[in-house]
Amino acid sequence: MLYELDATDRRIVNLLELDAKMTIKDIANKLNMSTTPIFERIKRLEKTGYIKGYTAIVDSKMMGFNLVAYCTVTLETHHKEHIHQFVSDVQELTEVVECYHIAGLFDYLLKIYVKDMNDYQMFITEKLASIKNIGKVQSSFVMTEIKSERALPTL
Repeated sequence: MLYELDATDRRIVNLLELDAKMTIKDIANKLNMSTTPIFERIKRLEKTGYIKGYTAIVDSKMMGFNLVAYCTVTLETHHKEHIHQFVSDVQELTEVVECYHIAGLFDYLLKIYVKDMNDYQMFITEKLASIKNIGKVQSSFVMTEIKSERALPTL
């Protein structure tokens, strides 16, 4: 069920993206509205899928993940069952935090968090290499994070 967002809905979404712990009362105050319509709008945004959930943003380095790698993957064959199997296998890899089916020179782009280069080597040789139908893998490593926004741009 697609629900067309109005300016107030967009502002609510934007406020929650910046601080998901913001109370309904705080949002209502910022928008000069009462709490009941804010509560109803948030519930509708959740029900219609605009808001998929709430999460904490955790510092990866403090958690011991000192290496972030982007890995491009090209499949050998593009048969439907091979694609579905690759997708299923990648979803089981805990080191992969994001996976995108992309257009261009490669088929998939994976974002991977590991402790260090030794862990990355183990990930590549023991886990990723065990997935059938992978033709080519190319890795790039994050040296410095320049910008990392979780919130969508405002329309």
